[in-house]
Amino acid sequence: MPYCDVGTQPSFPVADAHLKNDFKIFYRTYGGGPTKVLLIIGLAATHDAWGPQIKALTGTTFPNDDDDNGKEGNGDIHVCAFDNRGVGRSSVPVEKSEYSTEIMAKDAIALLDHLGWKKAHIFGHSMGAMIACKVAAVFPDRVLSLALLNVTGGGFQCFPKLDRQTFSVAYRFLKAKTPEERAAVDLDTHYSQEYLEEYVGADKRRAILYQQYVKGLSATGMQSNHGFDGQLNSCWTHKMTEAEIEVIKSAGFLVSIIHGRHDIIAQIYYAKRLAQRLYPVARMVDLHGGHLVNHERPEEVNQALFDLIKASEVNMNPHDWTNLPKKQSWLKEKRVLIRTNNQAGNNVSLKCYVLEKLHIFLLYFIGLLVLAFEYGRKLLRRLKPVRVGGSTSYTESR
Repeated sequence: MPYCDVGTQPSFPVADAHLKNDFKIFYRTYGGGPTKVLLIIGLAATHDAWGPQIKALTGTTFPNDDDDNGKEGNGDIHVCAFDNRGVGRSSVPVEKSEYSTEIMAKDAIALLDHLGWKKAHIFGHSMGAMIACKVAAVFPDRVLSLALLNVTGGGFQCFPKLDRQTFSVAYRFLKAKTPEERAAVDLDTHYSQEYLEEYVGADKRRAILYQQYVKGLSATGMQSNHGFDGQLNSCWTHKMTEAEIEVIKSAGFLVSIIHGRHDIIAQIYYAKRLAQRLYPVARMVDLHGGHLVNHERPEEVNQALFDLIKASEVNMNPHDWTNLPKKQSWLKEKRVLIRTNNQAGNNVSLKCYVLEKLHIFLLYFIGLLVLAFEYGRKLLRRLKPVRVGGSTSYTESR
């Protein structure tokens, strides 16, 4: 099986604290050709979640290390997809401090070094898109283009919409302990309800996908608590500074931000805001779909990725690439807001502005409550009396 030992590549001295020699990243490559594409998957997912994109980009679903490989492929694009640390067949560090989007960005660069790829198109989904942002900001000379699918800015932006459906999904997710329970909640998390209720032949798509999810989770096993908590921590602590945004804007590559407008996890508002911050190198692709828009609308997503690769190869001018309105200064935006209010004779825009700030405050407050609850729970565990006698150590798994 193909593994990359992070911490042993030329870019990273062995002394790097988080890149230990015993940390391994499991990866698979597909196809072959001069165009290199690195796919970075999101929270709790493994590399094979990129299936529709791997097939479209390379023309095959057989990895290059598979003995049964029929040597399919279009011969133009070489793809690598991998399991992030904390999930799948990659190493699962125990400490939360060993997880962050920047640490995992260094894992991705170590993998590029391992493959001998000087540059690649970097495509990321959800948490993987946050990692891709860090790759682009910290190692811009390794990036040919950047695609960010269902991305947010991290922190409180990771909180889903505040409604009854989302609270129900979150509660069921935290309680899920079996592949069957996890599969049921994952469907409501990943796809739009409209998509799940469509009929495929005599059965609803929900029933078909449920069986596929249960089979997949049963085969790979539930993600460990250490891995999930660590990856979740990387999302919560992720942040793109203005300096990092400026690095991406001035690096010379194009960006495509692709999002499902019915995503209840990563709200499209934040993706659009990130796209605006990256003007003029970014293009916004708004699709009818949920969080796994790359599965729900694969044709549109794949076309957007091909468009990005082609535009990069011909060195398209950013102003010809972007579909965003010209970015205005903060002061100009406020003046336009006030002028609009006065001309319309109402305060609708002002109300929207206030509601937005209130929503952010509520998300931040809920985040503090969650952190306080987690701290209190751990404190109570430490205060419990220690049993005297033999014990058996074990690692809990989901």
